[in-house]
Amino acid sequence: MTREVTPEFVERGYNNRAAVPDHPRFLVQYPALSNATREKYRPQRDLRYGPNPCETLDLFVPGGAPRGTFVFIHGGYWRAFTKDDFSFVAGPLVDAGLAVAVLDYDLCPTVSIATIVDECRRALSWIAREGSRHGANPDNVVVGGHSAGGHLAAMMFVTDWAAHGLERTPFVGGLTLSGVHDLAPMLKFSFNADFKLDSAEAERMSPVNFASRSGVPLLMACGADETSEFLRQTQLVWDAWPANRRPVSAPMFIPARHHFNVVLDHADPESALTRAALALF
Repeated sequence: MTREVTPEFVERGYNNRAAVPDHPRFLVQYPALSNATREKYRPQRDLRYGPNPCETLDLFVPGGAPRGTFVFIHGGYWRAFTKDDFSFVAGPLVDAGLAVAVLDYDLCPTVSIATIVDECRRALSWIAREGSRHGANPDNVVVGGHSAGGHLAAMMFVTDWAAHGLERTPFVGGLTLSGVHDLAPMLKFSFNADFKLDSAEAERMSPVNFASRSGVPLLMACGADETSEFLRQTQLVWDAWPANRRPVSAPMFIPARHHFNVVLDHADPESALTRAALALF
């Protein structure tokens, strides 16, 4: 049976703030935890990876030589938040001996989603070329992101890295947490006033419309209490890319987590998400 995809259906499926009425109490945790994380770990701030205004990253490094680097891309529907809201992802990974780069990028409607994808490509290219100068390990990189950041991480898997001057894929694994992998529903979403997508661009910016160019593991995860559309979006990328279905044997639907608290599991060293992220290295 064909799904009825009306604007009302899309709004219910993708407006996470409406789906989680008490979302403000989670949103205030992001900057509070992030401020504490920066105070404790003292990252290198605002390292520039590209020419656009927000093409900067914060780099957290462990005390010794890092055994790998986690590159985190924040969410916010390509139109909200900054890297400063998500420093909290770094703590458990730095404690495990990893460097962590938390990316900033320019936002819609000032730029397009396509521009943001290109910015993320420049960030990974910068890690590959310049990361070691700043204490990162460019040879064992995992790229991950939440929500829009999950989409952006998945877009890195469909990138022709030779066209960006790299001899090989600049990461050994990835993580898409609550990502949007098919952007067709965004055409009927109220936020498209900022995205400015048409059908051709939505198709071009949907990673599931392309074959993955790398067979490295991609952890595909989502909160089990998210909307049916976010669960479907995670299943879509699982179905589309069988060669990337590692390190777990099914999509990772995390119990008792919705869109706003699932990302906070990155701050918990004992969470299933943190353990699975560490297994990618």
